[in-house]
Amino acid sequence: MLTDGPLILRRWREADAPTIVDCLDGDPEISRWLDRVPQPYTLADALAYVRGEVPGVDQDTFAITDADDRVLGSIGATAPEREVREIGYWLRADARGRGTATRALTLIVAWAFEQPDVARIQLRADPENAASCRVAERAGFTREGVLRHAHWNPRIGCRRDWAIYSVLRGER
Repeated sequence: MLTDGPLILRRWREADAPTIVDCLDGDPEISRWLDRVPQPYTLADALAYVRGEVPGVDQDTFAITDADDRVLGSIGATAPEREVREIGYWLRADARGRGTATRALTLIVAWAFEQPDVARIQLRADPENAASCRVAERAGFTREGVLRHAHWNPRIGCRRDWAIYSVLRGER
């Protein structure tokens, strides 16, 4: 468990699955920016996520909760290559715009850098997703540039850019 006081990152539980469905199913912002999150989002999808059984995804995930254990979102880290962690996150609609994602990102960065083999932490966001880009910047990440047409988004049927952000060991 990671915490900054009122915000807690804890491991997912199977009992959280219905709440995940409530957070993700039909949310227009999730659908717009996170095309890898199925829509509609089902209980089976949530259980696979909690159990770490999503095909092609090897991620160390945490539930973002408040002090009352209300699920606010999710944050996780993958290891796309040696000494690198890539962070992904989402928040439920009513938790956005309050600094929650920035605080959660700050917590997971500190946790990742506690591991001696991590030299770089990065994240990607659509440059048009201003909220996600602000989260990265407020958490101390440096915007390195834009990977042009780097990702095919099957939901909207076109290629999208990714802004790439990073923080290196010793910069925090």
